[in-house]
Amino acid sequence: MLTYLHTMIRITDIDASLKFFCDALGMKVVRRTDHEAGRFSLIFLAAPGNEDGPFQPQVELTYNWPDADGKTEAYTGGRNFGHLAFAVPDIYAACQRLIDHGVTIQRPPRDGRMAFVRSPDLISVELLQDGPALAPAEPWTSMPNIGSW
Repeated sequence: MLTYLHTMIRITDIDASLKFFCDALGMKVVRRTDHEAGRFSLIFLAAPGNEDGPFQPQVELTYNWPDADGKTEAYTGGRNFGHLAFAVPDIYAACQRLIDHGVTIQRPPRDGRMAFVRSPDLISVELLQDGPALAPAEPWTSMPNIGSW
């Protein structure tokens, strides 16, 4: 039997990442560990309702601390990593919440079903309408794609 545990992504700014994943997207921090000897921090996030239990799907944010000279690692994308995906009860409300938090909608939900945004570290995040697509509505149907996702 296989049990999904988490997806790990590397981040360069804890505050910016938490602002995106928690404040804008609505995830919750379920635990954080700072590893002084290894000079890194792990922050585990869960979607609301998935916080409890040992085998709930989570996102692991890994922050590697700067070296003694203050230099940080640069990340250019992972091998064979596409995107994270979350179901939302109202895709239009979810996208508006993200906009209200300063997040750019890369691929607007013109179809009432799917949208893409990017985290501060350019990780693509797909939002999918939970259940049938919502009826097309403005301003979403007229919004262009921005950049890539």
